[in-house]
Amino acid sequence: MKRIAIIEDNQAIRENYQDLMIRHGYQVDGFEDREQALQALQQKLPDLAIIDVGLGHEYDGGFLLCQQLRQLSATLPIIFLTARDNDFDTISGLRLGADDYLSKEIGLEHLMVRISALFRRIDLSQSESSTPQPVLNRGALMIDNDKMQVSWKNTQLEVTITEFWIIHALANKPSMVKSRQQLMNDANMLVDDNTITSHIKRIRKKFLHIDPNFDEIKAIYGMGYRWDISTESGK
Repeated sequence: MKRIAIIEDNQAIRENYQDLMIRHGYQVDGFEDREQALQALQQKLPDLAIIDVGLGHEYDGGFLLCQQLRQLSATLPIIFLTARDNDFDTISGLRLGADDYLSKEIGLEHLMVRISALFRRIDLSQSESSTPQPVLNRGALMIDNDKMQVSWKNTQLEVTITEFWIIHALANKPSMVKSRQQLMNDANMLVDDNTITSHIKRIRKKFLHIDPNFDEIKAIYGMGYRWDISTESGK
């Protein structure tokens, strides 16, 4: 049984989401503030953390908690579920390493579909890792499907599950333009276009941190993205 932690300061809302997820077969732990959640999750990480941005007296407590959880695990699935749905907060949440950023206005069944899609990707990666898989090399890029690791010029990147699958979808078919919808399909995601764009920006930033000359991910106006292998990175 998958275990979900939901961090929400409004008791009625928290309990409503807990009841919903329990009815869908999940084990759910609820926390009302960042400190309470962090203390518990440091002992045992859940399979998924769902976090509100504003937590009690901490206006950006959810963002801070996301950073703290990312220090504990680079691959823990994290979803922000919040009433703050402006572009600035959405981009901030994704840049901090969240896998998705959802408004509380989202329908309850739609929420469960997003959660199920995220868990399917995790289950898929685990089933694939049970059988030895070839390492994917694209110039200076190395993707180890078995370990779900991405390396650039022999330096490992810390990537989330979502970031891993986006990189894999692009690099698996270099020079082929992938639309945002195709990236969602390949990565088994259900998100909006802006979320894909934010993930791409975060992925680029991680590569650039290792290599300031990184330029393999190309945006094709009106179409999507592609992975180009430069001469410098090898063919």
